[in-house]
Amino acid sequence: MRSSGMKNIIAGTAGHIDHGKTALVRALTGIDTDRLKEEKQRGISIDLGFAHLDLARDLRAGFVDVPGHERFIKNMLAGVGGIDLVLFVIAADESIKPQTREHFDICRLLGIRAGIVVLTKADLVDGDILELVRLEVDEFVRGSFLENAPVVPISSVTGAGLPELREELRKLAAAVPEKDASRYFRLPIDRAFSMRGFGSVVTGTLIAGAVRVEQEIEIHPLARRVRVRGGRMAGPYLATLKSVARTWSSRSSSPASTASTYPHASATSRHAPVSRADPSALRYRSLLVPPLEPLPSATLSATLLDALRDCLARSRSCPSISAATAVSLPSTSIMVS
Repeated sequence: MRSSGMKNIIAGTAGHIDHGKTALVRALTGIDTDRLKEEKQRGISIDLGFAHLDLARDLRAGFVDVPGHERFIKNMLAGVGGIDLVLFVIAADESIKPQTREHFDICRLLGIRAGIVVLTKADLVDGDILELVRLEVDEFVRGSFLENAPVVPISSVTGAGLPELREELRKLAAAVPEKDASRYFRLPIDRAFSMRGFGSVVTGTLIAGAVRVEQEIEIHPLARRVRVRGGRMAGPYLATLKSVARTWSSRSSSPASTASTYPHASATSRHAPVSRADPSALRYRSLLVPPLEPLPSATLSATLLDALRDCLARSRSCPSISAATAVSLPSTSIMVS
């Protein structure tokens, strides 16, 4: 069992397709996160990939490598929801591209508070171009959580800049607060599949609490109670998983991007829109009225605004909403009580 003194954090990649996210993770960790045959053939990431790196004797980083193509944005969203910091990747030979902006907006909306800007493919440009890209990046991230973040140029081919990036990653990971393992166990599921000899397996990032082998947990919104058979975090099977890293668990066990396995639970989709928690700790609601934050880069159509107004107007009769909720949109402000 891992020493209780080990701190685990989760770092996610983000950025445009073919800007070198997977190559960066491979250069840092030695692990190729493209595991699918289609990914090898096409040379692009399609699904989430996972790796890990010991930054110090008592500090480990787990990596979630996300696809950059706009068609796989759902896969990207499934992976970045529980990360502690982001490696925001921009290729020095292309600078800011459409999915650079899209992934940046997603990171902002998810409330990610820490990160490093990594300028990949720095060996393909000269010093003047690299400095121009730095200036563009400074303007792009101004006023955001990345405004004062380190900007590190690297080459995954030559290895230039990787020692500096590892050091910046170590310092940032050491400063990021750990998730609270004393709270109720909660694991948003980003993948679900069956494995011979294990049964149903789920993976995700523990965002709170801890789970033990043979512990009974509940799958939401299915309201189905299951038993954990085992779990892993970046390699070994553990008797207890805490909210510190990615894990997986299986049908009566648990693996850590966190994976766990449980009996009598079917895995019907690769990225399941469900979560797991302590039994009776959470009550599932069918209606949610979140704050909406219009992005400067977004254009909301009149049809979408009408649909939002209608949805919020109908929610007024919902007994679960007791406090007034203000939702501001371009050209409209709606109060729900």
